[in-house]
Amino acid sequence: MRDIFFDLSVRSVRLNFMRSLLASIGIVIGVVAISSMGMLGANMQLSVKQQLSSDVNTVMISSDVVRTSTTTGTPSTSQGVTKSQLNDIKNAAGTNVVIPIHRTNTQFTIGSTNGRGSIYGFEPNDIEKFLTLSTGDIPRGANDAVVGSNIATNFNLVVGSRIKIGPPNTEERPTVRVSGILPARGFASDGINTDNAIIVPDTWYTNQYGNKDVYDQVNVIVKNVDTIGDVETAIDEKVNRKTQVIRIADASSRLTSITQTLGTITTFILAIGGISLVVAAVSIFNVMMMSVTERVHEIGILLSIGTEKGEVRRMFLYEAFILGLIGSVVGGICSLVIGYSVVSAMIGNTAYFFMPDSIMYVPYGMVIGIVVCVISGLYPAWKASNMDPIDALRSE
Repeated sequence: MRDIFFDLSVRSVRLNFMRSLLASIGIVIGVVAISSMGMLGANMQLSVKQQLSSDVNTVMISSDVVRTSTTTGTPSTSQGVTKSQLNDIKNAAGTNVVIPIHRTNTQFTIGSTNGRGSIYGFEPNDIEKFLTLSTGDIPRGANDAVVGSNIATNFNLVVGSRIKIGPPNTEERPTVRVSGILPARGFASDGINTDNAIIVPDTWYTNQYGNKDVYDQVNVIVKNVDTIGDVETAIDEKVNRKTQVIRIADASSRLTSITQTLGTITTFILAIGGISLVVAAVSIFNVMMMSVTERVHEIGILLSIGTEKGEVRRMFLYEAFILGLIGSVVGGICSLVIGYSVVSAMIGNTAYFFMPDSIMYVPYGMVIGIVVCVISGLYPAWKASNMDPIDALRSE
């Protein structure tokens, strides 16, 4: 059986088509904003989680104290894991792979172009255990180096290219030869970001920067990820015997922290998108109040012939629902197109776009749009249903 009050609501929307269309556009914008921003945040989380999940078997160790070093002839403070602590870590780690790492940040010159990046010092054999090359080979000579994908791409480097290390105004800068190029690795949870880095043999590094027996970081690659907690406990008990001298963290805890941070950012982005729905709600409220004002005489007739207040309320809530449904459906369709474009432009990877964690923001945005419209119509509907029939019939 057809609901006559629904038909009256549809008629009102048709009679005021342009006004209804403009009000629905506000809902379209709000749904697109929420859905697109939600999908952007979800794709960021999924992309980062995928990049970091490959390193969850890595334990990262760094110094928890600052000490004085005189390797350069001048007293200075440096922070790192000592040789004796490294030996204790190796003993505690057992058969797991232990990789000591030197690290600094400096300028370099390729041809006539200057750049800046990280310099990592590895034992050459450890590079194969830790990283995979896309081109070339690990350093074989004392002055060989492996470069990250960003540096190789930005400076058009190939195997055999030369790089001068150090600030441009330095007189005698050492030169390294590119022996290999790394593939893009993205953000890594093990603390080693190689895309904008130059990796040199540890002997070359200590000859230039000193601190031969001091390491900025030590990574332990655990063969069985289920034993990572036992490995951390063994290292802590072996090295931090009397006092806290090293910090121990694993990639899985860092992954959790990063994903929680991204979740907070996504929520903030959604809140910004929700502002557009607040504006749309005001527009819907205004349209509904105008509809009530224009139909006072009609409302008076309905009430005078015995129409119940609940039925009058329902008629106006139907109208708000129709406006919300039209705007939400159109907004949902637009969200797929706009959201895909935003994710592609901002992240550069749409592999996760149609996954449930991402695409669910489209129906979420549509439901929120409809609910906002219905809520915006509550007061106008209540006002219409509580009119005095006699006063309503007298109105012009």
